[in-house]
Amino acid sequence: MLHLQNTILEMIARGETLEATINRLCGQIEEMLPGVCCSVLRVDRSGLLHPIGGSFLLNEYSARLEGLMTGPQVGACGSAAYLRRAVATVDIATDARWAGYREPVVALGLKACWSSPICDTAGTVLGTFALYFYESRGPSAREEEVVASCTSLCAIALERHQRVLERERGAYIDALTGLPNRASLDIAVERLSCAQPGAWGVLLVDLDNLKTINDTFGHAAGDALLQVVAARLGESVTPDRVFRMGGDEFSVILQQAGASAAIEAEAQHILDILATPASCDGHMILPRATIGGAVLSADDVDAKTVQQHADFALYHAKETSPGGFVQYWPGIGSAIKTRIEVTRDVDGALREGRIDAFYQPIVRLDTRAIVGMEALCRLRRPDGEIVSAAAFHQATSDVSVASHLTERMMAIVAADARAWLDQGIPLQHIGINISSADFHSGTLYGRIEAAFGRENVPLKHIILEVTESVYLGQRDPIVAREIKALRAHGLRVALDDFGTGFASLTHLLTMPVDVIKIDKSFIDRLGQGDPSLAIVEGLIDIARKLNIRLVAEGIESELQASSLLDIGCELGQGYLFSQAVSRQIATGLLVRFGQTVGDRKGPHVPFSRATTT
Repeated sequence: MLHLQNTILEMIARGETLEATINRLCGQIEEMLPGVCCSVLRVDRSGLLHPIGGSFLLNEYSARLEGLMTGPQVGACGSAAYLRRAVATVDIATDARWAGYREPVVALGLKACWSSPICDTAGTVLGTFALYFYESRGPSAREEEVVASCTSLCAIALERHQRVLERERGAYIDALTGLPNRASLDIAVERLSCAQPGAWGVLLVDLDNLKTINDTFGHAAGDALLQVVAARLGESVTPDRVFRMGGDEFSVILQQAGASAAIEAEAQHILDILATPASCDGHMILPRATIGGAVLSADDVDAKTVQQHADFALYHAKETSPGGFVQYWPGIGSAIKTRIEVTRDVDGALREGRIDAFYQPIVRLDTRAIVGMEALCRLRRPDGEIVSAAAFHQATSDVSVASHLTERMMAIVAADARAWLDQGIPLQHIGINISSADFHSGTLYGRIEAAFGRENVPLKHIILEVTESVYLGQRDPIVAREIKALRAHGLRVALDDFGTGFASLTHLLTMPVDVIKIDKSFIDRLGQGDPSLAIVEGLIDIARKLNIRLVAEGIESELQASSLLDIGCELGQGYLFSQAVSRQIATGLLVRFGQTVGDRKGPHVPFSRATTT
């Protein structure tokens, strides 16, 4: 064995080719261990297998492994590289890992295989060294000793070869992160087997805040963020592979057993791993990402189809669940198409002036006097039909469309408010709905100030309504920061749809608001003995102690109104009083039922500014 070691080391020192060195090594081993065949495969940085040398009997079989991606079901060698441990197959004919690979091996009369990973000093898998047997068995003690020495020699040879290949890395390795690049991904995807549905899946990870980081802190911070994310992704999915596709997007190929069942958990694990601040060029930055994923199904014709499905899922996630995960389902293409069509319709309505504001009163439950209005967006179709915002809500996932809708609504509400004030009509407050996209522009206060300033409408008449999903549901520090800034400017903020899934009363201590609007789902269930009554009563008590005004939404019956009044709720909104109406009808309602400031029958300013900080 010592003579063999010296021979191989001399070949490495002389710069002999890797193939010649490995063939010499395998030939000598086969002479030392009669009845075995040797094979050595190289594993590149993308996790792809490349035959180097070994028994001439295995040449044809080894050629089939070229470019195959390592995985837990890829024979003995592919599995050993993936699992980073030796894998023994005592019966190739029946072992599930050999499905799709066994035929040419069995045809040679080989019945068993023992493969060991070849690793460098850092533990990175460089290749595999395998012994094939003509009988069903595992390795003997002598064979284990020989292989241990051979893997060390192979590691030296492969490390030298790796240094030779460094100059070629640019074609397949991303220089910034050191991850395999898009070219590597294309090769890896092309080699994935589609024989077994659910065997593997794809996750596409898109950073949400890279552009903001580059614009705010500079590209050095953005590059550092990409490196942090690359490192965290690599560690979190090992032994699966991560690729940088370019820009702010990464791809993960999952080959774990039961990928279809684990993909959502794996995506959440990645989101959790990323959700820790990192030091990036001197700045503490919280990485944020959105993930789309797909799993190989029986209907997928090839691996690229799965990749395209993951693309669809990512697009859908970015539009509907930023900061979260969406898994592909067969109808997702139709959903995306519908959203695109709706967005196009809204964009056309904006250009043609077919966006308008309707108003729904907010009343005192005791006197039924109107103390405020909520402005609700409506779209008028070319045929004159009026469409509520629920029908085109998907369009607000488009940042540009959402921003223009808010701009249009502010202009309309400002003009209407000015008209009511000029007529001496009692007007206290108008609520305007604000989307997530509005907060990310960084210009929301300036836009509000400009829109109402043009009409000379004091901002004391305006309340910004933010849905609970935007306010609390997306773990978004930008929204929280902007809300605090708006309140610091004296604007009031209402938390809409309270109780629909994200709210926690503790948020009211750290992110206070001026008004809470209890969601209709609670009001619908009000009745003797129903838990909703106790919950609403508790919220009323808490809001009163925090000096926060509370409005009950969706009141449709006198029984609901009286129940709310009995437990101390002062303000309500719903069809019992009025649906959302045009400005002409709203004007009439204000004239008839508007509560004037200073009305002795009620509080001086029903929506007075909360004092919480």
